[in-house]
Amino acid sequence: MNTLISEPVAKKVTFDADNMWVDFADGRKLGVPLAYFPRLLHAKSKQRKNYIISGGGTGLHWEEIDEDICVQALMQGIGDRTGPSK
Repeated sequence: MNTLISEPVAKKVTFDADNMWVDFADGRKLGVPLAYFPRLLHAKSKQRKNYIISGGGTGLHWEEIDEDICVQALMQGIGDRTGPSK
């Protein structure tokens, strides 16, 4: 038996009032609550839209708010793991 499991590849990111939506190359779309990522939750709309898809679709990066998200971690339901600033 041969099973092909491919790594998710992000193609586009959009936002609504409460969620980040990630469109994938294979047609899937994932909604993630902004509450999982406080930097994105508190960012202005213009800052949220200023992202880079990195690693051929395996990472998401927002330079201005210093946010990096691994697409594989999103698929596993993992949110921000950084501790609060001191």
